Amino acid sequence: MSGLPEGLVRMGRHRNVMREIREHGLLRAKEVGAENVLDFSLGNPSVAPPAQVDDTIREILAGPEAASIHGYTSAQGDQAVREALAASLTRRFGMAYRAEDLYLTVGAAAALCCVFRALACPGDEFVLLAPYFTEYDVFVRGNGGTPVVVPPDYETFQPDLAALAKAVGPHTKGVVVNSPNNPSGAIYPAETIEKIAGILREKEAEYGHPIYLISDEPYREIVFRGYTVPWLPAFYDDTIVCYSYSKSLSLPGERIGYILLGEKVAEREDLYAAVCGAGRVLGYVNAPSLFQRVAAACDGLTADLEVYQTNRDLLCGGLREMGYTCVEPGGTFYLLLKSPEPDAKAFCRRAQELDLLFPPADDFACPGWCRIAFCTSTETVRKALPLFKKLAEEYGLEAKA
Repeated sequence: MSGLPEGLVRMGRHRNVMREIREHGLLRAKEVGAENVLDFSLGNPSVAPPAQVDDTIREILAGPEAASIHGYTSAQGDQAVREALAASLTRRFGMAYRAEDLYLTVGAAAALCCVFRALACPGDEFVLLAPYFTEYDVFVRGNGGTPVVVPPDYETFQPDLAALAKAVGPHTKGVVVNSPNNPSGAIYPAETIEKIAGILREKEAEYGHPIYLISDEPYREIVFRGYTVPWLPAFYDDTIVCYSYSKSLSLPGERIGYILLGEKVAEREDLYAAVCGAGRVLGYVNAPSLFQRVAAACDGLTADLEVYQTNRDLLCGGLREMGYTCVEPGGTFYLLLKSPEPDAKAFCRRAQELDLLFPPADDFACPGWCRIAFCTSTETVRKALPLFKKLAEEYGLEAKA
């Protein structure tokens, strides 16, 4: 008996699989050279932020706010920043938002943790649509909830709506939707969102309490040609949006995002207060002051995302020609590759022997698949294709003409 929380000790020892592989890659780079390690493990954007990000930082640091910019803001975020973001969201999505609807956070992870902590009462459940980001399970359990996993349609990685309807029960407090999806890149079309909303409205009426749709949206703007991302609050009133600028603006290390609670959300005033209380309990104090201002100035902009389209097309086309199975992502910079053997971990270890690094998707609730993060240079993708071909030949995959 150590006298320490066993769950936290276990989580600390069982590291996030992507970061473990990333650390291995950094060590290998010192041995064989970084150019010889083809790392597709971590969702770290490979393109620079838009020029307006740096321009905004320079303007702030040279302007009248420079002396105070690094000080505390209001816990929920600077008032002027929230007003600017509300105006931007109103303009972009055609629904009226106010500063009071926004709570600025330390990225989407903090947004989700605040939401789960604000919502979870003893015995409450949160439905997770697989495949899902590895940390959802940690965030839900760590903030007092119980995760309930719904498997997808493995042909498309779209939600299994019949399974979702069965999973939503009297103890369901929320359903987490991540579209575009990490790790599959799948986008849930408007028709699917309408059906999810219909299921939740029926369940709300049946059980007599709100069931929140928690929309995790860090990849909202990373969308490939031919795809669109529906705005979920337009389909379901009890939607809570959790957003991050990490991917759209290529700012993952700066940790800036928000929670959006529109005026139609059930028990909105108490829920907003609970979110504020969760931020206090979790010790976030306030989101980074400088990058609150950057977010306000740059909301709706993106980095140059064309390289992700190029990389996706190269990978999907090349892997399929080699005989691999993968489902074309509609957004993000990830794709799921079906392991040519049942044990995806073993396949990833074999790839690692070739200094081709990517994680198995077991921790994403998708055993038998691997996640490829193609937020790399196109040169890295081109260098990786012959190694994927070597593996395909080893496993006896039949190349397609």
